[in-house]
Amino acid sequence: MKKIIISTVALSAIIGSFSTISANEGLNIFSDTKFSGEIRPRYEFADKEGGTEAANAFTARTRLRVQSKLLDMDGLSATVAVSTVNNFGSTDYSPASPKYDLILDPQKAMLSEAMINYKIGATTIAAGRSHLNLDDQRFIGTVGWRQLERSYDTINVISKPVDGLTLIGAYVYGYEGVDANPTTETNSAVLNAKYIVNDNLTVTGFGYLLADIHDTYGLRATGKVNVDNIKLDYAASYAMQSKASLNATDTVNVDIDASYIDLALGANMSGLLLGVEYESLGQANGSSAKGFTTPLATLHKFQGFADEFLGQTRDSNTAGIIDISLKAGYTAKGFGKALVFYHNFSSDDGSLDLGSEIDALYVNALPGVKGVSALLKAAYYTAGEATSGHTANNTKFWAQLDYKF
Repeated sequence: MKKIIISTVALSAIIGSFSTISANEGLNIFSDTKFSGEIRPRYEFADKEGGTEAANAFTARTRLRVQSKLLDMDGLSATVAVSTVNNFGSTDYSPASPKYDLILDPQKAMLSEAMINYKIGATTIAAGRSHLNLDDQRFIGTVGWRQLERSYDTINVISKPVDGLTLIGAYVYGYEGVDANPTTETNSAVLNAKYIVNDNLTVTGFGYLLADIHDTYGLRATGKVNVDNIKLDYAASYAMQSKASLNATDTVNVDIDASYIDLALGANMSGLLLGVEYESLGQANGSSAKGFTTPLATLHKFQGFADEFLGQTRDSNTAGIIDISLKAGYTAKGFGKALVFYHNFSSDDGSLDLGSEIDALYVNALPGVKGVSALLKAAYYTAGEATSGHTANNTKFWAQLDYKF
């Protein structure tokens, strides 16, 4: 952690030195430089029955970020950021010690952003490492909840040719983060087109071609509607998944023919929050070895906070998953936001009870302390039937502070 901080201070000094030298020579290499950062300490408890010992993790994420205009050129800029996760010698969790339950926040430092951007008119061309979150992060996300957030190595183009339309095309050649593994190399393609029809409707079409994994194509509609004093929001998604077309070989890829459906409706009645959602990740069909999966999603956002189905939806989802969930809560200025969720899980064909889960969340800005928020969060998963593959109750709890500057 000290090395990261020292390196960042040194980088700041170098930028300042270059700026001074170049200014004396009539050219600013770096100008309009902006610094930002985050410190996020967290306590996490995890206890899965019948397995290893309960885990306790004390970790902190530190992120330092520099943005600067380059060479005094309009539209040309660069961003560099470093992130570090430190457990302060607390190793009562896996993978730090295998005798404990899993808490996926390894101690590690990484270059989390290193991107050059060039904007010309309504189009931005970028190359390097950055964070990439698309739509609700069901397919492409950074897993920002985990302390070591995922970064993507890409060459991408973002264009807004007409009002309301945003086009994104990216070649992804690597990604790193979430776990302690080094950069994973890939040759994947990301395509996303979003059009804001009006205040009540936004339509998105997407294609995510993940090399040697699968191709996913889909549509998504979202919007908000006011009915008297009730604010309604909705979302509807449908996607189909098939065998990978990029770098695909018959020896590592099996046929995939699975679908995805998500229907959600929420209401805000003067701060009272209510919601219902139906989500289905289809089971394997025919000779396929896996059903619908989303390996690059922000998986913690889906199927409950306990992450009971993380491995299944990331790697192999043979039986499929149906998640029917309800939420209720309250939000108000000064009070913050409090939410309770209930999930009922079953297999896609309905023959397996995959268990249920109750989650709770409270978040609020600390009064009188600018830039600091506090969070309490808990999850309790109740096991499914004996043949479901999910046969152990699972309890998790978090307490967190987040300071952004």
